[in-house]
Amino acid sequence: MSTRIAPAPSLATHSYAELLRARLRSAVASEPVLHNGHLLTLSSLLTASLGAFFWLLATSWYSVRDVGLGYAVLAAATLLAGIGQLNLNDVLVRFVPSAGLHTRRLVLRCYAAAIAASALAALLFLLLVPRLTPNLAFLRSPLYAAGFVAATAGYAVFVLQDGGLTGLRRPGWVLGENALFAVVKTLMLALFAYAALGSGILLSWAGALAVSLAVTTTYLLRRAVPAHQRRAPAAAPPPGLLGYAAADYAGFLFRLAAYNLVPLLVLDRLGPDQNAYFSLAWVIAYTLFLATHNMGSSLIVESAGNPARLAEHTRTVLRHSGTLIAIGAALVVAVAPWLLRLFGPGYAAAGTAPVRLLALAALPNLVLGVAVDVARAQRRLRRVVGLQAALCALVLGLTLLLLPSMGLTGVGLAWLIAECVIAVPLLITLPRWTSDGASS
Repeated sequence: MSTRIAPAPSLATHSYAELLRARLRSAVASEPVLHNGHLLTLSSLLTASLGAFFWLLATSWYSVRDVGLGYAVLAAATLLAGIGQLNLNDVLVRFVPSAGLHTRRLVLRCYAAAIAASALAALLFLLLVPRLTPNLAFLRSPLYAAGFVAATAGYAVFVLQDGGLTGLRRPGWVLGENALFAVVKTLMLALFAYAALGSGILLSWAGALAVSLAVTTTYLLRRAVPAHQRRAPAAAPPPGLLGYAAADYAGFLFRLAAYNLVPLLVLDRLGPDQNAYFSLAWVIAYTLFLATHNMGSSLIVESAGNPARLAEHTRTVLRHSGTLIAIGAALVVAVAPWLLRLFGPGYAAAGTAPVRLLALAALPNLVLGVAVDVARAQRRLRRVVGLQAALCALVLGLTLLLLPSMGLTGVGLAWLIAECVIAVPLLITLPRWTSDGASS
C-alpha cells in the first residue's frame, strides 16, 4: 500500500491563488474607482439576492397570477418613477462631487422636481390604463390609485437617494439603504401572507419603501450633505446643468423603455403566467447589468474630480468588470435550471433559456454601459442619447419580432443580439472613445 503525498504544485497553486487574491484586494483598496464601484455592486448583489428570496417566498405563498400581476404593477411603477425622476439620479452622480456649498440646494430641487413629475406620470398612467394594459385596470379604484401614485413618487426619490449618496462618495450607505428596503420588504411579505391579503406583494413593497425613505433622507440631509459642504470649497453653481439634464434624460428614457416595457409586452402578448416566468429570469440576470451601472457611476464620480485619469479609469473598469461579469454570467448559465427549480417546475421549464441568454447579454452590455458613462463624463451628450436610443429600438423591435414564434426565449435572444450589435463597433473603436478629450 503506497502513501500518497500531496505534490508541491498544489501548494504552489494555493500560494498563487492567495497571491492573486491579495493583489486584487490591494488594487481595489488603492483605486477609489474600483473600491466605490465594488461597494455599489455589492449593494446590487445583496439587493438581488434578497430580492430573489422575496420572490421565492412570493411564489410559494401567492398564486402564479398574483405574482405576474404584482410584478407588472411594480414594473409600471418603476417605469413611471424612472420617467418622473427625470434622470436626476445621474445628474446628482455627475454634479454633486463638485457642487460645493450648493449641494443641499441641488439635492432638494432634484427631489421636488422628481416628486412632481413622477406623481403626474402615475396619474396619466391611471387615466390610460384601460387602453394600455387592461389587466391592471384594478389600479383605478380610489385606494389602489392613491397608493400607486404615492409609491411611484416615493420610488423616484428612492432612486435619487442612490445618486446623491454615490456623488457624496457614500457607497456604504447605498448598500445599507438597499439592504434595509429588501429586508423590510421580505418581513412585511410574510406578515401580509399570514394575514391572507391577496395584495401582500404590493403592500410589502410600498411599506418597505416608506421605511427606507424615512431613514435615508434623514441621514442624507442631516449628516452627509452638511459634511460634504464643510469639506468642499465654495464652488460656483454647476455650469450647463439644465442642458446636460435635458439631453441625458432623453437618452435615459430610451434605456428605461427597453428595461421596463418588455415585461408589459410579455404580459399583454403571453399573459400573467408567462410574465411571472420572465420576471424572475430578468430579476436574476439583471444583477449582472447592475454591476455595469454601478462601476460606471463610480467612474463618473472619480472622473469629475480628476478628468485627466478618465481614459485610465475606463480601461481599469473594462478589464476588472469584464472578468467579474464573465464569471457571473458563466455561473448563471451553469446553475440556471437548478436555481429556477427552487421557484417551481414551471419557472425552470419556461425561464432557463431566457435567463441564460440575458446573462450572456450582460457581457456586451458592459461595453455599451461604459461607453455611455464615458460620454457623460466628457459631456458628449449626442453619443449618450444615440447609444441608448439604438438599444431601445433594437430590443423592442427584436422582441416584437421574436416573441410570437419563440416565446420567452425570443425575448432573451432579442437582448443578446441587440447588445452585441452595439458592442462590436464600440470595441473596434475603443481607443477613440476612451480618449481624454471632452466635447464642448
